[in-house]
Amino acid sequence: MDRLIYLDNAATTRTAKEAVEAMLPYFEENYGNPSSIYGLGSKSKKALMVAREEIAKSIGAKPQEIYFTAGGSESDNWALIATAEAYAFKGKHIITSKIEHHAILHTCEYLQKRGFEVTYLNVDEDGLISLAELERAIRPDTILISVMAANNEIGTIQPVAEIGAIAKAHQVLFHTDAVQAYGHIPINVEECHIDMLSASGHKINGPKGIGFLYIRQGVKSRSFIHGGAQERSRRAGTENVPAIAGFGAAVKKAFDNMESRTAKETELRDYLIERIGSEVPHCKLNGHRDKRLPNNVNFSFEFIEGESLLIMLDMKGICASSGSACTSGSLDPSHVLLAIGLPHEKAHGSLRFTLSEENTKEELEYVVDCVKEIVAKLRSMSPLYEDFCKKSEDTKCTVKR
Repeated sequence: MDRLIYLDNAATTRTAKEAVEAMLPYFEENYGNPSSIYGLGSKSKKALMVAREEIAKSIGAKPQEIYFTAGGSESDNWALIATAEAYAFKGKHIITSKIEHHAILHTCEYLQKRGFEVTYLNVDEDGLISLAELERAIRPDTILISVMAANNEIGTIQPVAEIGAIAKAHQVLFHTDAVQAYGHIPINVEECHIDMLSASGHKINGPKGIGFLYIRQGVKSRSFIHGGAQERSRRAGTENVPAIAGFGAAVKKAFDNMESRTAKETELRDYLIERIGSEVPHCKLNGHRDKRLPNNVNFSFEFIEGESLLIMLDMKGICASSGSACTSGSLDPSHVLLAIGLPHEKAHGSLRFTLSEENTKEELEYVVDCVKEIVAKLRSMSPLYEDFCKKSEDTKCTVKR
């Protein structure tokens, strides 16, 4: 393979040089336990403090409101389970959406088996929830609203500030899964009335296995992992100091250049959307055209299987996906694409590209050429497409064998 074009940054990103350099001293030199009282341990403790302050600043929070976790999935589990347990005396009703990440959906299923009720909000064809439907769903026993800031598959950005305002007006806690949005769009927890927020390091060029949960001061949330006084007695276990230091460095880099980075990604995104949309027949852009993450492109192609398209793109050195990496290998179509109204056969033919500032227009030109070639080849072998062409008056609809 002569070239590699990486377009799956929603799954994970390359660890930034700054993050790697920040991590290295805490493996061999400053390896002390941050809970110890001697000097070596205090150096590790300071690394936690610096990273916590950097992260807090990035979302307009206080450092003591940031709790380190092993990643976005743990943060989501913590936000829902510990909060549900803490507020069960008030009620057992939770509101979320049908297009949440499985870290939310599966946790909601877990809570339902334990006596909680969950309302799953519909979304429109662009993946947006209805604020009116949200407000109608709130009941006297509603204790939590959890709606993601931006969808990991189709990139649609939800009206987080408006959701937060509704939650605050009804005195209901609001959690947002910001794993895909954090570092890509501005989020201020005060302005958006967010009570809890989940994020993950490896989505913004930090290391894997590290994340955080923001918990607003005053919110009751029980300990999630028991056994020690770490993270202000809410999450036991020795902190992953190297990963936290790397996460802090990645956050600083991401927010220092977010405006210029996202401007470049948006330009590349729009170029890719325009080329594919205009040059590949019988395809559909999934997600809102404008209210979408700056690096997300998701298309469905009729008459083909997305898995075959991915394999053939990989053979040409292009890394992409058909949806969430957490459901890779599943034979079921994306729950997100079904929720926005796509039939099963079109949902199976989906393709997601997620860009980074390292990508170039020249790379995307090659990608478009490959997509056109592969889609045409796969359709030439499709009985469904052949039958469609026989019934179609479209002169461009031909099958070559």
